[in-house]
Amino acid sequence: MQGTQQPTSPPSAYVPTDRTVPTRSAKRASYDRDLVHAILDADYVCHLGFVRDGAPVVLPTLYGRIGERLYVHGSTGSRPLRMTGKADPGLPVCLTVTLVDELVLARSAFHHSVNYRSVVVHGTAHQVTDPEEKLTALDALVDHVVAGRSADSRPANAKELAATAVIRLDLDEVSAKVHTGGVVDEAEDLSLPHWAGLVPVRRQYGAPVPDPGLAPGTALPDYLTAL
Repeated sequence: MQGTQQPTSPPSAYVPTDRTVPTRSAKRASYDRDLVHAILDADYVCHLGFVRDGAPVVLPTLYGRIGERLYVHGSTGSRPLRMTGKADPGLPVCLTVTLVDELVLARSAFHHSVNYRSVVVHGTAHQVTDPEEKLTALDALVDHVVAGRSADSRPANAKELAATAVIRLDLDEVSAKVHTGGVVDEAEDLSLPHWAGLVPVRRQYGAPVPDPGLAPGTALPDYLTAL
């Protein structure tokens, strides 16, 4: 694919930059490549931030990862897709992914918190124009949400491909941030009669509900039973 070659053996960590070093709780930041990939691969919804007409805009959208690149898709008429197409050097963006693992309920309102894993990516997004890369990226987006789904659905036709745009963001300026631990309360609050502790937060999928118009004999695929 045009422009998609990746290093054969990338370093184990991303290089910190001024934009990826937090000004608060910097010790929680990590640049470990495997950790960043694990967090990105654990979810499929991101928030994409950019500046339009001098004002910040943040959009929730789906993403997929192939090696050291993230792909985000949308309508050709959406703002970031139009802007990446018009701006020759690309569109400066900030992409974030956050996984909430636990609610931390303290005795005092001030010390309530959450345990989480997050990734922040800074960089320049470019619209994917190579047809082969675009098809590969769209398959990756589908499979990132439900592994195995792209091979079990009709591929996009020419009209649908023309109405769909994909932007590419390289994983260069990247940091992960992880917060773990239990309740931290002031010593004078420990005897207060308020419950304190951790409330785990987990994603759970329900049983698949078949479409009423399914073709006769269409079985539930194995990749859905494994969710």
